[in-house]
Amino acid sequence: MKPKVSIIVPIYNVDKYLNRCLDSILNQSLKEIEIIAVNDGSTDRSYEILLDYQKSDPRLKVINKKNGGVSSARNTGLEQVTGEYIGFVDPDDWIDKHMYEELYKTAQVEEADVVMCSYIREFGSHSKKKQFHMPEQVKFTGEEVHKKILRRLIGPLGDEVRNPELLDAWGTVWSKLYKTNLILDNKIVFTDLHEIGTNEDSLFNIEVMYFTQNFVFINKYLYHYWRENSTSLTSNYKPNLLSQWECLFKKLSTFIEEKELGNDYSQALSNRICLNTLGLGLNELFEQNQQASVKVKKIKKILHHQQIKSSFTNLDLSQFPLVWRVFYFFAKSRFVAGYYCLLVTINILRKSLR
Repeated sequence: MKPKVSIIVPIYNVDKYLNRCLDSILNQSLKEIEIIAVNDGSTDRSYEILLDYQKSDPRLKVINKKNGGVSSARNTGLEQVTGEYIGFVDPDDWIDKHMYEELYKTAQVEEADVVMCSYIREFGSHSKKKQFHMPEQVKFTGEEVHKKILRRLIGPLGDEVRNPELLDAWGTVWSKLYKTNLILDNKIVFTDLHEIGTNEDSLFNIEVMYFTQNFVFINKYLYHYWRENSTSLTSNYKPNLLSQWECLFKKLSTFIEEKELGNDYSQALSNRICLNTLGLGLNELFEQNQQASVKVKKIKKILHHQQIKSSFTNLDLSQFPLVWRVFYFFAKSRFVAGYYCLLVTINILRKSLR
């Protein structure tokens, strides 16, 4: 029998968390699923754990490959799917028992191409719900998908810039269920992180939303996003992030031009570039083996980057609350010392408010 949902799990050296993840998927209330577990060259016990699980549940398909990164692993999984819909779960996360039943039923009833749920960030000692401030269920159709979802994935406009930390909250792939034909027929794949550094999820979803006719958001917390893992990609220093994000921004700019999306989308991208100076600055703070003076020099280079300088010329600072207004004013005016001091403060607060 054809599975209703194919769930792709990219796996690399997560034996500490893998049982929890697999148990949550295999115990789903929706039984007609297949789990495509792609072992991306793990050197720990991950592959051994997968083989043990495979013996007891034939719904688990294990693929073993050389290490190529999360995008490569997910793309390998996409080549193997047989279900009506596709979901993604990261191997250090876990999901609510009814997640895929809820998403699948919603997709069927609403004839949706994509269904998205809310999620909970798990920090080990406590949990924190990601607040989207939306009704219990919202449906976007036709051009609404472009204006409300696609454009928002490219970047914020107007008062959306008030919350820079929410920039990519809509871009995660693991909070969504996708119609399989939508992805396969349009040959949508993940971009290698060696090219773009981060944001492979958002870039994937931007392409998906261009072809999406019906998108449904359900305000239920069905996914558990594990943040305690200190080796997470989100907290590692990336020495080439500025040049990688140049590539990311170029891809987004080319997409806007080729699809003739218009000025709002270009301005949204410009605003994204400005807000991303926060991520670029924090990335420099993550480097543990550099003195503050070296970090300040690197941050100066970021703020004087031509594309970033150009983007700031059209950023409306009046939309920001006071603290962010000052922070981005320092970035816009290239006041490096003030920007660096605020960046350090933000990083401290970010850690304490997790």
